[in-house]
Amino acid sequence: MNAIISASELASDLAGPKPPVLLDVRWQLSVAKAAGEPPFDGRAEYAAGHIPGAVYVDLDRELAGPVGSGGRHPLPELAEFGAAMRRAGVSSNTPVVVYDGGQGWAAARAWWLLRWTGHPDVRVLDGGLPSWRGPLQSSLPGSALAEGDFVPVPAAAGLLDADAAAALARSGLLLDARAGERYRGEVEPIDRVGGHIPGAHSAPTTDNVGPDGRFLPAEELSARFKALGATDGTEVGVYCGSGVSGAHEVLALAVAGIPAALYVGSWSEWSSDPERPVAVGPDPQ
Repeated sequence: MNAIISASELASDLAGPKPPVLLDVRWQLSVAKAAGEPPFDGRAEYAAGHIPGAVYVDLDRELAGPVGSGGRHPLPELAEFGAAMRRAGVSSNTPVVVYDGGQGWAAARAWWLLRWTGHPDVRVLDGGLPSWRGPLQSSLPGSALAEGDFVPVPAAAGLLDADAAAALARSGLLLDARAGERYRGEVEPIDRVGGHIPGAHSAPTTDNVGPDGRFLPAEELSARFKALGATDGTEVGVYCGSGVSGAHEVLALAVAGIPAALYVGSWSEWSSDPERPVAVGPDPQ
């Protein structure tokens, strides 16, 4: 099953006999804004215009639990996540397509959660909403939206905690999907301290896409990850700041045909514990 879908393929599927459920997950990382600049409001963006039939999903409230010891975007409670997906019309036997504003991080987080909890057919719109050339809709679904039947059942594999991430950095390949300067510890705009998990390799998510925000071809992604150490038989894991851009890297690995696990707590969890070691500089060690 392909993990991504083009805008033209999506238009064809929406016109077909079994159209996918569409989830709009527009979101931006909450960082300091310039004076007088309003915060990003994904729901308002959705209401202003979305792909017809799409349902808005709030990343902070429905794809993550409350901020706490598990980092900035810990896993949501499964019961709450399942209820949110059913409200959005997600059923186990219906394909799902997720999109965001173009960066792909938020859509990948929804894709990863649905795949990890057992949905068999989830794809991300490559390039997000900017790639869509069809009409937009401003009306909201209302009470006519049929509830789905999806019940999340988490997989035994695919998820790392802090200890497992530390071990994988030594026994396999742990990729850090953040910007290189954060990996090296030169800057840290969000978390307690800069740097990286000892043994992790720098692999910025931004290098997975072209200038148009769409994923590089599978063969190019495969070559990139193999050069980083994702050779046959190597166990691969990914982390980022809080388990959002890291999901995008897991998606890129999936496009390349490489399975990978996600450390959801990521650097926001790791760096909050002063007992955890921190490496700085360009080298993994």
